[in-house]
Amino acid sequence: MEHDLVPLTLFVCITFGITYAIKLLVNARVRIKMLQACDSKELIESIVRGEDHLGRMASLRWGLVLLLEGLGFGAIQYSGWTTITPGAIAVLIGAFGLGSLIYFLIAQRLS
Repeated sequence: MEHDLVPLTLFVCITFGITYAIKLLVNARVRIKMLQACDSKELIESIVRGEDHLGRMASLRWGLVLLLEGLGFGAIQYSGWTTITPGAIAVLIGAFGLGSLIYFLIAQRLS
């Protein structure tokens, strides 16, 4: 079973890498076409600022969610749980939900 995991993981990593590379190429192509077609610098700057803002908000969201997931795992370790129980799963799901709610509140204030 352990030897089957390595090729599967390699396949997933390669697929993700190819997909991400295609996404980057398509986004670059769209930006080039937009720059060629549009004469308004203000429009282009506002689009770039909007994309930059979305990137920062995505980083904020995943940073909060991963921070609270880490705290959830720490709480499970501190409690001494060594098996997967409904309580352990509830702690992790609750940490994910709490991170998403905190992100929502911060995003509302920043908007």
